[in-house]
Amino acid sequence: MVKDHGPSIKDDETYQRLRDEGASKEKAARIANAGTQASKKGGKHPPYEEWTRDDLYAQARKVGIDGRSDMTKDQLIRALRTH
Repeated sequence: MVKDHGPSIKDDETYQRLRDEGASKEKAARIANAGTQASKKGGKHPPYEEWTRDDLYAQARKVGIDGRSDMTKDQLIRALRTH
């Protein structure tokens, strides 16, 4: 039986599966609350590999990734994808 994570989580089963797989609480909640529309809405931005390092740095700053100033482009991509 899946635990009820309260009214802030729309899909408790998805949230719990993501947490069990190692996702952060923030990421699991974001995905669980996006519902099925999330996969249909994608594709508006090019993949991170096509972004400049400056654009990746700005995005990392926007989402609050620590240590971003010392990161290479590949490290920024990895940090953004795992955030």
